[in-house]
Amino acid sequence: MVPLNDLLLFAGAALLMVLTPGPNMIYLISRSICQGRKAGVISLLGVILGFLVHMFAAALGITALFLAIPIAYDLLKWAGAAYLLYLAWQAVRPGARSPFEARQLPADPPSRLLLMGFLTNVLNPKIAVFYLSIFPQFVSPEHGSVFQQSILLGLTQISVSFTVNLLIALFAGSLSAWLVGRPRWLVAQRYVMGGVLAGLAVRLVSEQRKVTS
Repeated sequence: MVPLNDLLLFAGAALLMVLTPGPNMIYLISRSICQGRKAGVISLLGVILGFLVHMFAAALGITALFLAIPIAYDLLKWAGAAYLLYLAWQAVRPGARSPFEARQLPADPPSRLLLMGFLTNVLNPKIAVFYLSIFPQFVSPEHGSVFQQSILLGLTQISVSFTVNLLIALFAGSLSAWLVGRPRWLVAQRYVMGGVLAGLAVRLVSEQRKVTS
């Protein structure tokens, strides 16, 4: 199975991912602020269902890819590093906005909240790219079943995402009021996030060079 050190590093990458603004975060914050905590939690359950779709699709696809094209492992590692650098740039680029600048949304019934949370995540390219490019950094045929390793990583990512997003859904209103009045904190958060993402990308590239040397 996945070594503990690698699993902890992956959990850290998953934490950075969930803290990086994207469609899921923006939707959950908007729902929580506009319609209350209950609506945010229901929407989050839909998001988690979407994660399960991504997880099984990635696990099956990565397993087949590793068996068919061994060099795909190295290619996906480079793609993952490039994607982390892209996220770092998105965090620090001029004009980047805080997800707490939530747009106003009309009230929806629970069934629609669940469905929209699911669709927001299933159609989220950020999550799809994360699963297909970051997963292979932590999967190795030498550690056993690629499929089982992918499922373990997926469940880890889902657990991290659920915990963070639940806190966001519960406290979005308070956080929004606090952060909006402190623009310097928002800027500092963006640059810290960008720096950490860039550092992780460099680490992955360095490991790749060691493997191929």
